[in-house]
Amino acid sequence: MGGRSVCAASKSFHNLNQKDIVKVMSPGWNLGNQMEAIKFEKDTNTGITKTYPSETAWGNPVITEEMIKTVKAAGFKSVRIPVSYFSYIGNAPDYTINAGWLSRVKEVVDMCVKNDLYAVINIHGDGYTTIDGGWLHCGSWNQAEIQAKYVAVWKQIAQAFKGYDEHLIFESMNEEGDDKADRAFAYRNINTYQQLFVDTVRKTGGNNAKRWLIVCGWLTDIDKTCEGYFEIPSDKYRSKEVPNNEKRIMISVHYYSPWEFCGNEDYQISEWGSYTKSKNLTAQTNETYLKTQFDKLLNKFTSKGYPVFVGEFGSCDKTKTNRGNKDNNIYRAYFAKILCENCVRTNCIPMYWDNGWNGEFGFAVFDRRTHKITQKEIIDAIMGVYK
Repeated sequence: MGGRSVCAASKSFHNLNQKDIVKVMSPGWNLGNQMEAIKFEKDTNTGITKTYPSETAWGNPVITEEMIKTVKAAGFKSVRIPVSYFSYIGNAPDYTINAGWLSRVKEVVDMCVKNDLYAVINIHGDGYTTIDGGWLHCGSWNQAEIQAKYVAVWKQIAQAFKGYDEHLIFESMNEEGDDKADRAFAYRNINTYQQLFVDTVRKTGGNNAKRWLIVCGWLTDIDKTCEGYFEIPSDKYRSKEVPNNEKRIMISVHYYSPWEFCGNEDYQISEWGSYTKSKNLTAQTNETYLKTQFDKLLNKFTSKGYPVFVGEFGSCDKTKTNRGNKDNNIYRAYFAKILCENCVRTNCIPMYWDNGWNGEFGFAVFDRRTHKITQKEIIDAIMGVYK
């Protein structure tokens, strides 16, 4: 990582090519279920219930620099900070972001950057169709309003951070998609959002004209992102300092395959890999399927100079009850190891999903209150690839 000191709002900026950015960011960790967590409040004057982000709303404690230092000490090089906005965005036409909330986002980013960690911020939950107050909906017909709001929000975020150096990366959105909408219509809107994001950030100038940006396909799904609907946005407003043969755009995907192992809150599948004892597995529960998926990313993106940002991967804990599999963490660690090995092979950046929950079906590898490692096997498996 080098020995130079890092200032959050730095005038210096180090241009990093594809190989550089993958190396300095890998492996990464998600500060999940914090800045994107939400609460609902009823306005006593209007009776209208509004949705607000709140970093403690989903049971996690206030974020501290001590926690970030623990992540750094464990060997992680970057932190993804999912951020929601919802009712902290004002009315049209300005769509002004609440100053206090944006200031708190900056505080958390600074905790990472001052400790020489790369930080990624996005617009996270505002695109969910399952949360009241969501607005970034690719399947809705009021696209002129949505796009105006999206541009206004990203312009404010970009202005607030444009003096930050290369340690800060912007991610356009999270898991955007609507399976109930017309696919071609909704995907055109996603592509439009990506282009608006890149153009808006670049036009704010400063270091934003040359920093790395992350764009997303349909629900950050590998197959749907690699198919014909997805379009990589042009980058015509980027700084002339960036060599013509280099990119400054990454592609975001998530990897939770198979969901029956990674995310299902049951005990039907608690093992992963070709050497498992269980016969109750899916066709995705093995090294061969994972390799095939990463080969798609290699052929479509990374071989063409676009790093792939595996913004979320992980598997939930199925050891915690008498129904659980006492060996589940062995398989969870092996899954993480194989995924990271494939990231190295294909020039991808892995970001482990940690939601802060260490109980049954939790994804946490740290205790955010005691700042201790709780899943040493998983962290050791990841770091064993990157040592």
